[in-house]
Amino acid sequence: MKLSRRTTVTATALTALTLGGTVAATAPAAAAPAAATAAYNGVCGPGYQVIDATPVGRVGTVYVTWNGSTGKNCAVTIRNTPGAPVYMAVELNALVGHETTPDRDNGQYTTYAGPVYVDGRGLCIEWGGVIGNAGGYDSGHCG
Repeated sequence: MKLSRRTTVTATALTALTLGGTVAATAPAAAAPAAATAAYNGVCGPGYQVIDATPVGRVGTVYVTWNGSTGKNCAVTIRNTPGAPVYMAVELNALVGHETTPDRDNGQYTTYAGPVYVDGRGLCIEWGGVIGNAGGYDSGHCG
């Protein structure tokens, strides 16, 4: 069963959420629906399967992937329509009690931000992305 919390947020709120958000537990998902993976560009590398996709406003998506061989999760924020460079960010965090160290990538990008990786074995993860002023955040996939 998949329990998940999905929220669309602004870039400012995304920063605040990563500093003190809570997590909803989930069972690991096998894979995201084909429609959700169609725009994923495979940038995380071989062996990574899309397990979730979170909208970033109406301008893009954060894709979360899992590699069962390595026990790592990967995330990437991808624009729906590449264009002139715009501020983009992706963040992926494995939750270990109150101590967390997210992996982040941000900057002025034309197509995507990331990839970023965390060791998700036995942990819950949270992820988020920003494209311009739009943001999206989600959590779950406890393993």
